[in-house]
Amino acid sequence: MGSGKTSVGRRLACVLKRDFFDSDFEIVARTGVAIDHIFDVEGEEGFRQRETSMLAELCEITNIVIATGGGIIIKPENRELLKHNSFVVYLSSSIEHLVMRTARSKSRPLLEKSTNREKTIRELVEKREPLYQEVADVVIDTTGKKLYAIINEIKKAIPK
Repeated sequence: MGSGKTSVGRRLACVLKRDFFDSDFEIVARTGVAIDHIFDVEGEEGFRQRETSMLAELCEITNIVIATGGGIIIKPENRELLKHNSFVVYLSSSIEHLVMRTARSKSRPLLEKSTNREKTIRELVEKREPLYQEVADVVIDTTGKKLYAIINEIKKAIPK
């Protein structure tokens, strides 16, 4: 959350001349409602089910770049989908950087309900970090880096 997945993914897809998909955007486009509304109506579990279905669909498409929601890593079936036939880039960032990048956001349900964003982000990162590491082919620290520097690191890591 706030590591730059969508910005980096969109630019990487342009550089690689591939189509780009953001799993959260695709869910919103299909349902016609915002993610925070899905959370309100169906709860986090309902959203996570939609997320798994969308990821499965996207993973059927070849030669694309996918930006996933930060919590997609929680479900074991999603980790399996990501590991199968994919090159997974984990964009990590410092807690301070994530807090700064999400400070003005009003569309992150797990943060909107929080009374202490930094604590919530720290807890999410502590919980998810080992899961990200499990599936990542490469880890890129985005803290304080410009978009093109991140893209260049990813390009160097992609197998030829």
